Amino acid sequence: MDVRGVLFDVAGTLAMPEDRDAWLAGAAASLGLAPPDDAATLAAELERVGRPGGPYPATVPDALLDIYNNRDAGPQAHRAAYAGLLATAPSLPDPRLATALYERILAPEGWVAYPDAAPALAALREGGVRIAAVSNVGFDLRPVLAGLGLLDHLDAIVLSYEVGAVKPAPRIFAAACTALGVAPAEALMVGDHALADGGAADAGIRTLLIPMSAAGEPHGLDAVLRLV
Repeated sequence: MDVRGVLFDVAGTLAMPEDRDAWLAGAAASLGLAPPDDAATLAAELERVGRPGGPYPATVPDALLDIYNNRDAGPQAHRAAYAGLLATAPSLPDPRLATALYERILAPEGWVAYPDAAPALAALREGGVRIAAVSNVGFDLRPVLAGLGLLDHLDAIVLSYEVGAVKPAPRIFAAACTALGVAPAEALMVGDHALADGGAADAGIRTLLIPMSAAGEPHGLDAVLRLV
């Protein structure tokens, strides 16, 4: 393949939010709270109602549906959607936890880079390939990427709320190609979500989908190197 630029999704492709038990423990500690006795059950419940970075909630309360559907439009909408969802957890022992859990996802400490992410990005850059992160997100991911050691490997960061387009809209992929100075036919999109990331095909970009791996496990990103 004649590839001059690679576009990477972030959550589920380059990194994952930390393990849900660590997520709850970290948020509780930030408030000076001891983890509840049923921490594992509560963490699973919180993940089910709506954890930033995934998985997607199976249902969204009617009162939050509009803001959730527009969560990637900007920081206020993103915070309101996810803090609102987390506050609906029936077993939440302290209402402050909903905000603390949300805040955890804004910091590098709340994420784990896939171990093969940085090596794959470095190998691409060494081969003269330009790289962009392309993410549906309502907050600035740059501090997270920097803290994970990934930001310096990237030539461009294209975030939905900054460009006013959400994947699978072709415009966000076109913006990434423009930022890299490559034509869509010279680009490859790498992601994990068939609907969102697969939208790159409508922008004329070849697409590689790699199913999401658990936090901390190798993600198979060497497959990208075999295509360029």
